[in-house]
Amino acid sequence: MPAPLEREPIRQPARPLRRADQAVVATCVAVGLVALLGYWVHRGITGSRLIDIDRAEPLHAQFQLDINQAEWPELVQLPGIGEVLARRIVEERQMHGAYLDHRDLQRRVRGIGAVSLDRMRPYLLPMADTSNVAEGEGGGSHLRRGS
Repeated sequence: MPAPLEREPIRQPARPLRRADQAVVATCVAVGLVALLGYWVHRGITGSRLIDIDRAEPLHAQFQLDINQAEWPELVQLPGIGEVLARRIVEERQMHGAYLDHRDLQRRVRGIGAVSLDRMRPYLLPMADTSNVAEGEGGGSHLRRGS
């Protein structure tokens, strides 16, 4: 007959901290929470408020671009102009020369209509009025003089 098996006693897992150490840690956490609460109350009473990012007024920068000098990353900043349209504007300018006026931009670039041009116009630098420009002798352009 086999010998009866002896049972090993069940061991309790060792606690990482003794009871006295746990009490010290709990006291430190409680003191820290009370100090944090006191800080919040003090900040509220003295009126020195923290910056409230959600309520801060947005800053608006006013800028204007020269349509004949700007590269596509700058053009993307204009309202209603995405990367594809900005690249199309630059490509058209590189292939066929500078834009004569803002309406020329609308005529030459597919995807720019009257509405999108009106939206962009405040951000574009003024251009020379080409309706007053005429070809003179020698191929140069001159301003017309009124009679």
